[in-house]
Amino acid sequence: MATQARNTSQFAGDYLVLPVLASTKIYAGTLVAVDDTGHAIPGAKAADLLAAGRAEETVDNTDGADGDITIRVARGVFKWDNSAENPVETAGVLKPCYMAGDGTVTAEATGSSAAGKVLGIDTDGGVIVETR
Repeated sequence: MATQARNTSQFAGDYLVLPVLASTKIYAGTLVAVDDTGHAIPGAKAADLLAAGRAEETVDNTDGADGDITIRVARGVFKWDNSAENPVETAGVLKPCYMAGDGTVTAEATGSSAAGKVLGIDTDGGVIVETR
């Protein structure tokens, strides 16, 4: 039983703290993915990635080794740009959408990884996506 207050670090829940891949820079506000080694990278059109959420800070591990630094990533609902080539349509609501980049989602699943579930299309064409 505790006899005094303690500072307990939070590593999951609304936020994740992830190790960053070597030679990688991730910008605040962008879509973050996890590669097959478990390291954070910018969201990209590629197979076998896992969407982590939105970068809460800019981190630069371009001169570091795998995991030398970490990044704080928010989980939740975010608005991303819609792909011009294969846009997410209104019929895609409550269906998966896919990463086309670190700020763009697409309806095209081939060669892509899921970004999350579409909750809506904003009036400016942006896609509201839940990443959990």
